[in-house]
Amino acid sequence: MKKSSHRGRRTGSKKKWSAKVTSTSNAMDLEKDIFKSGNPEKIARSVKHSAETSKRRKAGPFQSAMSMLNFYLNRAGKNLSRKEKEPIEKAKNKPRKLYGREEK
Repeated sequence: MKKSSHRGRRTGSKKKWSAKVTSTSNAMDLEKDIFKSGNPEKIARSVKHSAETSKRRKAGPFQSAMSMLNFYLNRAGKNLSRKEKEPIEKAKNKPRKLYGREEK
């Protein structure tokens, strides 16, 4: 049996799966431009609220909040400057505090 030579190539739509997740996931219903706010505390509170109000999440609110932050950094991160990434990186520590999961 002959193997396909175009392995790994996308066929059909050129849209990325991450765009679909961003546009259709209830968990991604964040304040408009929240990641551009530059305020880690505000970003974390918004992500927490979004994770808690989502009806379609597969994990608990804490894990969903952390996943949203990581998803955004992983997908948009390569197009962000260091200055733009910094508040989002700092916001990753905030949900631990907001959910009472700080390390001792």
